This record gives sequence, structure tokens and C-alpha cells, in this order.
Amino acid sequence: MAKMEIRILLILSITTLLLIHAFSSTTPPKESSPKDSDLEDLSFLEEDDELPPSQPSIPDPDHLTDDEDFENFDDFEGSESDHGDSYSAPQIDEKDVVVLKEGNFSEFLEKNRFVMVEFYATWCGHCQALAPEYAAAATELKGEAVLAKVDATEENDLAQKYEVQGFPTVFFFIDGIHKPYPGQRNKDAIVTWIKKKTGPGIHNITSTEEAERILNVESKLVLGFLDSLVGPDSQELASASKLEDDVNFYQTSSPDVAKLFHIDPKAKRPALVLLKKEAEKLSHFDGQFTKSAIADFVFANKLPLVTTFTRESAPLIFESSIKKQLLLFATSHDAKKVLPTFQEAAKLFKGKLIFVSVEMDNEDVGKPVSDYFGVTGDGPSVLAYTGNDDPKKYMLDGELTLDSVKAFGEGFVEDKLKPFYKSDPIPKSNDGDVKIIVGNNFDEIVLDESKDVLLEIYAPWCGHCQALEPTYNKLAKHLRGIDSLVIAKMDGTTNEHPRAKSDGFPTLLFFPAGNKSFDPITVDTDRTVVAFYKFIKQNAAIPFKLQRPASAAKTEDESPNDSSKDDVKDEL
Repeated sequence: MAKMEIRILLILSITTLLLIHAFSSTTPPKESSPKDSDLEDLSFLEEDDELPPSQPSIPDPDHLTDDEDFENFDDFEGSESDHGDSYSAPQIDEKDVVVLKEGNFSEFLEKNRFVMVEFYATWCGHCQALAPEYAAAATELKGEAVLAKVDATEENDLAQKYEVQGFPTVFFFIDGIHKPYPGQRNKDAIVTWIKKKTGPGIHNITSTEEAERILNVESKLVLGFLDSLVGPDSQELASASKLEDDVNFYQTSSPDVAKLFHIDPKAKRPALVLLKKEAEKLSHFDGQFTKSAIADFVFANKLPLVTTFTRESAPLIFESSIKKQLLLFATSHDAKKVLPTFQEAAKLFKGKLIFVSVEMDNEDVGKPVSDYFGVTGDGPSVLAYTGNDDPKKYMLDGELTLDSVKAFGEGFVEDKLKPFYKSDPIPKSNDGDVKIIVGNNFDEIVLDESKDVLLEIYAPWCGHCQALEPTYNKLAKHLRGIDSLVIAKMDGTTNEHPRAKSDGFPTLLFFPAGNKSFDPITVDTDRTVVAFYKFIKQNAAIPFKLQRPASAAKTEDESPNDSSKDDVKDEL
């Protein structure tokens, strides 16, 4: 009897163990179960479809990052790394330019109080253009300051130490302490700037002969008419001169000299005038004769009423503390007709806005600037720009008149204008697997709350974008039957939208349905069809099932181990 009970207990124990094992084998813990997409057979997504091959082009040499960044308006300041392949460097006498390397850099700065250093690259077109101006400045400044250069492509440690980001980068060292050189890149500007940093900053004029010579050679200057060339007024003028890098300051106590500078010899002293060889040649100072008041006056009046946009004038525009700009876009022929009106308007906004003229038919600068801002046609057009720190654009709607520009400028200053975004024309047909997005149909398609939208922001010249194209097209082809899902792309060089922010190309953004008021999700995954599919599956607000191609279904249905040949599987 006892043996029988033991046998029964053993049988029960073994049965229990078998049941536990069977249960654990067929029902894994919920937390370790794979995601739905991991259970799918997605092998057919990797199969080659009959799509035309797309060979990536060689990336633009100006864009060497992994995600190619597009050119922006900063490029016209001359700070970018420009590869001048077609530039033929002239013979330049650089006998007075010192070559510095890692081995002699620190020692040289210790021995020389004033040193300007250019970090350059041999292939950089802007560096090549600067070279003759830099060499001439070095010769003129010999004995006052030293101009040196460093090949940043060879001296990597030095370039990294001084955080060189583009070429040319120019620093000025005083007793080993450096600051960026903010002026124009020509001989006269460099010489004037350095002399101001190394000299007294203010120069005396005691004779009419000297005054006439200065008036003939200077394009822009300040003259103070004082009772004495020493004393408090002279000190205030000298202090103000240190705050201005691109204007030379002079002083005189001679009535005859003052008369040559259009100051009434009998005027109450101190008096001050700013002279320019521009449309507005003369500006008289009428404030308190203090350093800050003089500096503010010069700053507000030193630029021309309207500055013509060139590579040389770009630094004056962008490095000004006045960030807001009004830009006139017109051909060189039309500019002559509308420029007087634009200049009159500029007088109303001195110290508040910078007025800029862009010649649209200038292939070197005008056309690229027009393309960047999305200004098309022959003009004339007026566009307001907030500057590179917080770039926004506004377009004047209507005829260019003094009243319209005045009202437009006032609205701009008071932040009452509606932003302008550039856009290609809306495509007449948009029935492809990949929907074409432009600025003017972005809201309609991308911000449609009933759709999950994957958007690629690309550039036509971008090699990475071209390499991605066949994968992106293949993804769109497989997903084209899902009504709740849109696969789209937008040319980021010719289209803008406040919700389409791109730090480089390509940028991939996902806009979930019902959540378009929130920022989109940046797509950070492998650039394969399967990876994109899994990302969309995980983030889509509207669930969907992928219909596998008939060829794949037929292959599996005809398998000898498949007992349900007539069944159609929706979810793979």
C-alpha cells in the first residue's frame, strides 16, 4: 500500500512538472514579448524592386559634414570655407608677411606686441583674394605692427587651439591677447584699423594744405573743431575714436581748416562733422560732446544711406549692431530709377534700419543673394530681414513709393508684419508615391491632422540625399496603399516653412496625425526601408497594416507546408 502511494505521488509530481514546462514554453512572460513589427516577415522589403538606379554624386566640397548643411546668408560675409577651383593665384610679394608655425608661434608673439595673424587654407578662394591686400598692408605697416599667416591645413593644433571654423580667420594680438578682426578685407581697411589700435586714434590738422590732402584721400572721416587740441574735449573725441574701427578721426583748432570741412568758422566750439563720399555727404553733430554721444552719432551716420551689397561691404552690414535690414532687389538698370526713393526713405530710419541695394543681375553676388531670399523676377522688390541671429523675412506688397516704403519700414520696426517664406510653385500634379511639398502647400499636406507624414528636406546638390533617394522611393512604393500615411519630400533650398527646420541635408521629420501643433519627431534610424518602416510603425498615430505584394504572398501560399493556400495575410 505504501509503495502504491509513493508511485501515485511520483506520477503527480512528474505530471505537474511537465505541465509547468509546457506552459512556460508556450506562454513567455509578457514583458519579454517582441514588438509586433519584430514578428513580421519584412524580408520582401529588402528585395530589389524594378526602380531606376540612382548614383550619388560627389558631394559639394563646401559641404563636408555627414549631414550636408546648406549655404546660408553668412556665406557672403566671406567667412566660409570656399574652394576656388577656377581661381588662378597671381604672383604676390609677401616679403613682409611672416610665416608662423607651431614651433615659433608663441615665441614670436612674446617678442612682438602688435601682431595680426591670418589662418588660411591654400585652396580657399577668399584667402587667395585677400593675399595681395594682406601683403600690401604688411609692407605699409612695417615697423608699427607685424602681419603673419598660418597654414591651418598644416598647423592643425594651432587652428584647433584658436577655434578656427572657416577661412580666412584673422586675429589681432596685443601683448599676446587676441580678438577677431571685424573689418573689411582690403589693404586700406586693415591699415586704418591697425593704426587706430596701435596709435593715438585721433590726428591733428593744423594747415589747409594738410586738410586738402586728407579730403582727397579719405572716403569717410570725422573732424572735431575745438578750442584746443589738448584738454577734456580732445580726450572725449579720442575716446570715441577707439570705439570706431572703420572711420578716421581728426581734430583742428583752425577756423580755416574747419571751413574746408563745411563747419562755420564762427560756430560754437566744440563742433563736429562726419564727411562721406556718398549721396549724403555731410552730417553735423548737435549732441553733448561726450564719448558715448559722439560714438552713437558716428555709428548711426557712417554707413551710406543705401549700401550696395558686395563681398567687400557685407562685413559692414552683418557686423553692425543694427541687425534689421531693408533690402532693395532690382536690376542695375531699374535700380537707377528707384534708388532715389529708397534713399529718401532711408533718411527716416537712420540708426534703426540698414538700407541695402542688391543688383539682381550681378551674377557674382546679386543673383545668389536673390536666390537665397527667394526673390524672383526682375524686381524691383523690397524685403525686410531681421538678420542672421533670428532670421525672418517680410516682403513689401505693392508699388515701391516713398509712402509705401515708409509704412513698410515702420511696420518692420514695430514687429507688425507677416513673415514671408519662399516657395516653388505648387505642382499641378502630385500623384506620385512621394508627395512633393513646397512652401505654399506645406500646411495642406504636412499639417493635415488626419495623416501621419514622413517628410524629407533635401538639397538637389546633396550627395547624401541622392544616395537616399532610391531607398526613400522604395519605401513610398510599399506604403502607397495606406491612406492614413504620406511619404513626402521638400527642396529645402527653394522652400521654407516655420515648421520645417533643418540643420543640414537630408533632414527627416515625422509629423504624427492629431499632433501637428507639436514639434515633429526627428527620424534618427538606419537609412534602410525596413528601419524606416519600423520607425513609422512605432510612431504613427493611426495604426495601419502593410499589404504585402502579391508575388510574396503567392510564394508563401504555394509552400507545401502551407495548409491555407487561399488565405490572404495582411500583416507580415
